Amino acid sequence: MKLELDLPDSALSALRKAPDELSACLRLMAAAKLYEVGHLSQERAAELSGLSRQEFQLALSQVGVSPFQGVDEDLAAR
Repeated sequence: MKLELDLPDSALSALRKAPDELSACLRLMAAAKLYEVGHLSQERAAELSGLSRQEFQLALSQVGVSPFQGVDEDLAAR
């Protein structure tokens, strides 16, 4: 599926990214957030981001998201 967004040129220049770089960045950020809030599994979020699962796990640290979602809650429940 292809999704099209209309973005102002100022967004590209403010982020100092080429359109293809911005596309990859937005995919990663969306996937990371959807994973963080529990809407996607790590496997599906990696798929959305266009990365392998291992690459996605490494990329999560770049965007400040723990690859261990739900671990704290699971430990607290025990």
